[in-house]
Amino acid sequence: MEKELKAFRKLIVWQRAHSLTLAIYKASEKFPKHEIFGLTSQIRRAAVSVESNIAEGYALGTAPNYLRHLNISVGSLAEVECQTEIAHDLHYLENKDYTHLTELANETGYLLSRLKAGIERNTSKKP
Repeated sequence: MEKELKAFRKLIVWQRAHSLTLAIYKASEKFPKHEIFGLTSQIRRAAVSVESNIAEGYALGTAPNYLRHLNISVGSLAEVECQTEIAHDLHYLENKDYTHLTELANETGYLLSRLKAGIERNTSKKP
C-alpha cells in the first residue's frame, strides 16, 4: 500500500510542481526580512499547495476527487504566478529568477491542464 501512495512522485506534473516549490523557496530566501510573514510566507504556501493537491488528489483515487484537487492546484498556481509578478515588480526577484519561476509555472500549468483534460475525457466516455 505504501508504494501505491507514493506513486504520485512518478507524475511529471508533480515533479515540475516540486521543482517550482524548491525554486520558490530558494528565490524567496532573498526577499526582505520584513516580508517573512507576508509575501514570503504566502508564495511558499501557494507553491506547496500546488504539489500537495496533486499528490492528495492522486491518493484519493476517484476521478471527481482528483479533479477537485487538481482545480485547487490550478488556483494555487495562479497565486504563485501573481505573487511572483508582485515580487518581481518590487525588485525582490532578479530577472533570471523571475524568468525561471515563470517558465516552471507555465510548464506546470500546461501539464496540469493536460492531466485534467485526460481525466475529464476518460470519465465522460460512455460504456
